[in-house]
Amino acid sequence: MGALRDRFWELPLADLTRAEWEALCDGCGRCCLHKLEDEESGAIEYTNVACKLLDTKTAQCSDYRNRKAFVPDCLRLTPKLVRAVGWLPHSCAYRRREEGRPLADWHYLICGDREAVHRRGPGVAGRVVSETDAGPLEHHIVEFDDLSDGRAP
Repeated sequence: MGALRDRFWELPLADLTRAEWEALCDGCGRCCLHKLEDEESGAIEYTNVACKLLDTKTAQCSDYRNRKAFVPDCLRLTPKLVRAVGWLPHSCAYRRREEGRPLADWHYLICGDREAVHRRGPGVAGRVVSETDAGPLEHHIVEFDDLSDGRAP
């Protein structure tokens, strides 16, 4: 990873270097959970089913660099996509910064603890099941109202 500027997370997303962009991710794992979209209304339902590459114990991608080869529809998040993707969690560092909000106090760049996202924030480590074990997604619809910001993912 390249050099990171002091307090880079306070800069506009478009001004971040690639290394800073990657470092901004809070590591919650929520974007790697399957979602169901109602074809008529467009409403999104969230599940506790993780992508097959997400380590359900750590909420880290097991092959981040090559993920698109194994999961072709995996999104590479960009500043433009942050604005366009309505299902990003309200707690997401990218979404928070795009909306002009500061990072949450549990974000590792603020508190210095990479595990705080799972203990105090919206992290999914230990709370989800892999798609390889889950069965029908309709059986795994959840609301993440017990998380730090009290809103659905």
